[in-house]
Amino acid sequence: MAKYFFIGLIGLALLEIARVYLIMPMPGSQHWDSLALAYFLHSYRWVGRIVFLGFILLGAKPAFSSSKWPSLILSLVVLGVVYLFNFRMTAERMFLEPSQLNFLSLNSKSLSDSSLVIAVAHGGEAKAYPIRFIAYHHQVRDQIAGKEIMVTYCSVCRTGRVFDPTVDGHPETFRLVGMDHFNAMFEDSRTGSWWQQANGEAIAGPSKGSQLPELDSYQLTLGKFFELFPQGKVMDADPSFLSKYDSLGKYEFGKSKSKLTGTDSLSWKEKSWVVGIRVREKSKAYDWNDLKSIGTILDVVAGQPVALILSEDQQSFKAFLRTDVTQSIERLPGDFLSVGKDTLDFRGASIHTGEQVLYPIYAYQEFWHSWRTFNPQTEIYVP
Repeated sequence: MAKYFFIGLIGLALLEIARVYLIMPMPGSQHWDSLALAYFLHSYRWVGRIVFLGFILLGAKPAFSSSKWPSLILSLVVLGVVYLFNFRMTAERMFLEPSQLNFLSLNSKSLSDSSLVIAVAHGGEAKAYPIRFIAYHHQVRDQIAGKEIMVTYCSVCRTGRVFDPTVDGHPETFRLVGMDHFNAMFEDSRTGSWWQQANGEAIAGPSKGSQLPELDSYQLTLGKFFELFPQGKVMDADPSFLSKYDSLGKYEFGKSKSKLTGTDSLSWKEKSWVVGIRVREKSKAYDWNDLKSIGTILDVVAGQPVALILSEDQQSFKAFLRTDVTQSIERLPGDFLSVGKDTLDFRGASIHTGEQVLYPIYAYQEFWHSWRTFNPQTEIYVP
């Protein structure tokens, strides 16, 4: 009977290790198609725990009678494993959401103009979320013009996305549960489904196949944000997490030395930067080095003429639909855009009439491995 005690202890330890290993960036874990197994282990974790605890109780007395010290040592080791993999190594305990949200105006901002932000404009309001803050939090829940929003970021993919946190018409709350193929995953509180950060799709659980509505967002420098939205607000640092933030901005400028978040300065490497564009379910990737060299790229995606424009600051960028393939766009000093006889601001609106002339489309800066993984049919721009 003593063998049941050891089977239960080892089984419990392996369950806790596998459950976390498969959804965290550990050696080998993110290269496997193991999501179904990971979700199964997570969903039935209490069933497994009860079964293994039953084995432990069944064999505890004979095990301690015949081999007291090995049984005690193994028990302590397994207790340590259970604690470590439930209270120390889970994603939601390693990366916490802000305990308070404070926003600053142009005149009171604490970050430099070169800091990168994910910007959202809606209902006459504009807010900016510094990458050096949200890269740690992974998720920031907020409101803009009365609308609930979920600002997300995955530093391993370099993906910033803003979603409407509504599932089947119900407002939803999410927790960071781990990652799949190096991309952050969130779990909703109502169905327990797992949602991918890169595209807002439920990839496991009852809501599998559902999609979170995405809101327009832009990656800009803070200086460019306030230039476009002088009345906008920027998220301030949460004092509770100052030690967790990338205070020098090494990550956002590609200077991180981490294997997971570092940048390759060459083109089309795993950690090279690209700008991805989606039009009519089609996608195309543009090498960041090409964009910096050319400045303005005029192209066609899914039969639609598009323009990808890099700001003078060499960091901010916007993508627009053009009216036709013959429409030419030239970037003028000050990031104004010359389109025909009209002059536009960097938002694509006429500086004379305020009319929107060029319409923004989704464009994201991210690591090449991420864009390729979540857009497997992507085209590649060749200058």
